Amino acid sequence: MNTYRTVLVGTDGSDSSLRAVDRAAQIAAGSGAKLILATAYFPHADDQRAADVLKGEGYQMAGNAPIYAILKEASERAKAAGATDVEERPVVGAPVDALVELAEDVKADLLVVGNVGLSTIAGRLLGSVPANVARRSKTDVLIVHTS
Repeated sequence: MNTYRTVLVGTDGSDSSLRAVDRAAQIAAGSGAKLILATAYFPHADDQRAADVLKGEGYQMAGNAPIYAILKEASERAKAAGATDVEERPVVGAPVDALVELAEDVKADLLVVGNVGLSTIAGRLLGSVPANVARRSKTDVLIVHTS
């Protein structure tokens, strides 16, 4: 079995997404892979758009001030879980688009997301971030049970 070289994980700073970071870090540590932590956000001018797109599934996603704090916390957790080569990436845009495009850009072998939204009514009708990432990604996707 081939080991992963580049693992990408999406986080929005929520407890659930940080559990996905922990799992991605364990995988990266076990295979000696680079771990890329990504947080998607909309600039302040697009705050209303962010609220409209993300509805109740967004957490601290409007504006760029909290992005760096989210990435710092995720990086600290990833290193505590054993990842040694960790990169932080703030990405402008909706979470699904940002993660799928970044995975292609960095040639990620594995894209990791939490499962929040998969079992909600809105997620079933409109599609959740994990479901849409899994559908659109051209690489392996791990949906971590985080709730």
